[in-house]
Amino acid sequence: MTSTAIGHSPAADIALTHRHGKDFVNLSAVPWTPWVMDGTYFKLLAVNELSGGFSMLLKVDPGVQAPVHAHIGSAEAYLVEGGFYYEEDDPGYEGYYTYERGGSVHQPVSPQGCVMFAVTHGPLAGCNPDGSIGAVVDCRLMLKLAEANGVASHVVQIVSGR
Repeated sequence: MTSTAIGHSPAADIALTHRHGKDFVNLSAVPWTPWVMDGTYFKLLAVNELSGGFSMLLKVDPGVQAPVHAHIGSAEAYLVEGGFYYEEDDPGYEGYYTYERGGSVHQPVSPQGCVMFAVTHGPLAGCNPDGSIGAVVDCRLMLKLAEANGVASHVVQIVSGR
């Protein structure tokens, strides 16, 4: 059998850092970590240093309204329980899915609280009242928060091989 040399491609620089010996994680055994605003908690699942994005379970207490924020990359969410909305006439409930385009700016509210599986394809930017960026939530901040709570050993990391 002969081998053929393959030219360099950017995909060859991507490495997946595996967990230690397990493919499945019992998330019910992973404690919730307080997130970046009061009344919200997360369980980090994976981080992507290439895009700055991350995947997580997000829990929102009843009555929480998020600050105005922007999506630098797109985001996807599947509601596991509860619900939230951006506009009262278009609510999402358990079993619903939403796709938020990169560049979206909004302020969701969750009257009854919710738990969602969310994937961001880039960082989130918290906006000040004047529209300027007040904070950036990216994969590195998410990993730092999970590590500080002692719940990052299961997190899958996609990193650049360079």
